[in-house]
Amino acid sequence: MTDRLPLKLYLDLGENDKDPAEFRDCIVLGEQLGFDYLWLGDHFMPWFHSANRSAYVWSLMGACFEATRKVRIGPYVTCPIGARYHPAIVAQASATLDNMYPGRFLLGVGAGEAMNETPFLERWPPWQERMDRLVEGVQLMRKLWNSPSYFDFDGKFFKMKQVYLYTKPKSDLHVYFSAVGEKAAYYAGKYADHLVTLSLHNPLERCRDVIFPSFEKGARDSGKDVDRMEKVVSLFFSLQDKQTFLSTSDRGWAGIVAKGSWDEPDPKKIEAMGSKVSDDEFLKSTYLCSSWDDVLDLIARFHEAGATGISLFSGASKEIIRTYAEKILPYFKDREV
Repeated sequence: MTDRLPLKLYLDLGENDKDPAEFRDCIVLGEQLGFDYLWLGDHFMPWFHSANRSAYVWSLMGACFEATRKVRIGPYVTCPIGARYHPAIVAQASATLDNMYPGRFLLGVGAGEAMNETPFLERWPPWQERMDRLVEGVQLMRKLWNSPSYFDFDGKFFKMKQVYLYTKPKSDLHVYFSAVGEKAAYYAGKYADHLVTLSLHNPLERCRDVIFPSFEKGARDSGKDVDRMEKVVSLFFSLQDKQTFLSTSDRGWAGIVAKGSWDEPDPKKIEAMGSKVSDDEFLKSTYLCSSWDDVLDLIARFHEAGATGISLFSGASKEIIRTYAEKILPYFKDREV
């Protein structure tokens, strides 16, 4: 594989395992090595108890912006559903960062996971309610960013009287909408600007045949230009062979694909759920590649299926970031200067 790939490359650093300053230093390194787009996770509780860290991303992002010059940074993803975050607070925080660092803030949103949101709720809402909250929250955020004067907002979940956001963003903020299922992908197209999804749950064929078409239908139903909207896939791969992968990988992280884990509030239990994931399910979560050429070919296949961006998980690992910079980054064109 030698051709350059006409799509964007994102790095996902997460938020667990390391102290906040190490994430900042990895963001700085990412910029130095030529990456343009970097995500940081936004969790109150970590996905897994053994991760032993969970930095507050909005504090961390300010430090990362100040330590860099041009790289784009954002939460992957934040949840303005009225649990941890009221959408007006996310709107204000986003506007403030974009006001200080124009054009550099990426905003990813999602409907949330129980381990992050239940400490702030009397109950864990069903999926449809969380999605309705997210859609309404995004609508309120947009109105706060754009309204030239005071307004009332009378939603089902959020009501505000005579409210106005004084510090406005300097850029036209775009919303990346996290969607795992077909229905969520439709909402992403209808109410957001871009889609992000996970290969853990949506392998190439499902992205091509289900997720991307549903996203595009939602966009068209709301009169949007689909060609201007991104479809970003978080791609999980390993260069290990099947037996090595099964015998050496930490099964705890498989909790993210364990049935019911997104509705489980306890990171210790999520980790235990991951350890019980079957070999077949564990293998389905990750693409096994025999070489870096195979990885590049896989990325190219996702691009042919409709993806406009690929996000690779690096964690706060300088070694992995350097490896991606050497093995993958040179094959991406149309990078920002």
